[in-house]
Amino acid sequence: MIDIQFLGTACMAPTKNRNHSATLLKFKGMHILFDCGENTQRQMKIAGIKPGKTTHLLITHWHGDHVFGIPGLLSTMGAESPDQHLQIYGPKGTKKYMEHLLKSFSGHDIANFTITEVNQGIIFENEDFFIEAQPMKHSIPCVGYAFQEKDRLRINVAKAKKLNLTGPVLGKLQKGKNVTVDGKKILANDLTYSVEGKRIGYVVDTLLCTGATKIAQDCDLLIAEGTHLDEIKEKTERAKHLTVKQAALLASEHNVKKLVVTHLSQRYKSTDRIVEEARTYFDNSIVAEDFMRFKL
Repeated sequence: MIDIQFLGTACMAPTKNRNHSATLLKFKGMHILFDCGENTQRQMKIAGIKPGKTTHLLITHWHGDHVFGIPGLLSTMGAESPDQHLQIYGPKGTKKYMEHLLKSFSGHDIANFTITEVNQGIIFENEDFFIEAQPMKHSIPCVGYAFQEKDRLRINVAKAKKLNLTGPVLGKLQKGKNVTVDGKKILANDLTYSVEGKRIGYVVDTLLCTGATKIAQDCDLLIAEGTHLDEIKEKTERAKHLTVKQAALLASEHNVKKLVVTHLSQRYKSTDRIVEEARTYFDNSIVAEDFMRFKL
């Protein structure tokens, strides 16, 4: 099961109800944090999440509303979980910015971490999933990310019962391995079926571009910015952001199953018009709220 929780859904300026950008994805012991805006670790505490469990930090770009929470997160991780190692990914310049960031305050017990600068392609992979990066089109280097669960095998329970198969034998079959029981060879292909892995995309702070479409393609859940309503799209495009309409069209044109609009401007006190605009162009749209949670 993939567990996703929004910890911050504002854009440049936080509000009483919306913190700066941060979204946490949990899967098989991994805690993958997309961006780390100011007060992210406090949002984690409110949500009952231990900051020290964070395994990956995926930075889209180095504007303050996406990174001001990093020093606090590293400090808390170092104090709470000194053995935890954080893998940090970000666009070109991330190593330089991190170096400057750590020189800006007197800290100790900072978490251990490694930094990988990324642009496009698969940046992390294990037997269960991979993470893909694609370049966005913003005022500074920026990347979007996709989490892709790998296809997995499931046991055909009815067939397994007929053959009285249990325990370790089923485990081997589910890994695609053939087994021999009482002298009879049983093929994994005969007892299993494939389940398609889920895809989650994260696209913020960008104009429409090839990278955004690649991340969005075939997403079960697309998390995309809708900073402004389309009525002020000229302002939005000057700042190199997406409007709500553009986010919805991105979803509708690329086989997305569900859209969550985030990174909202402080000018909107109510989300009613945002929801209306999004659903005009993509019906299965909702607007993110801080602490909203999804399980896939």
